[in-house]
Amino acid sequence: MSGVHKYPTISFRISPREREEIEAKILASGLSKKDYFVRSCIYNRVCVVGKKELIYQLVEELKIMQTNIREVTEQFEKTEIDLTPEGLEDMRNDCLDMLKAILWVLDGAKYLWQGSTNGEEKSPDSGNC
Repeated sequence: MSGVHKYPTISFRISPREREEIEAKILASGLSKKDYFVRSCIYNRVCVVGKKELIYQLVEELKIMQTNIREVTEQFEKTEIDLTPEGLEDMRNDCLDMLKAILWVLDGAKYLWQGSTNGEEKSPDSGNC
């Protein structure tokens, strides 16, 4: 079927200079654009500066995870499982993704904190991330 894609598309706008830099890195990597972007997004280190809004957002996501896990735990204890295998797999993936994201944020915070305890002040604009 023409025009129908199985997975959603992610897109964003970049400057011509950013595009040149990205294209050069893709060429040097030997990967397809898709593989390069996926690996870059998932595996590369990104500096995250914590804000109050980000922390609140993470706390809300954790509350939702806690509620979902509590419900599934109760279902397992009663052996009355309402979740389909696909639903359980989706929940598992959602929880893993959120936990990985939280670890990623905490790792960035640890990196910034360790730098500031050595007498160095690290700012988000310093390029040290």
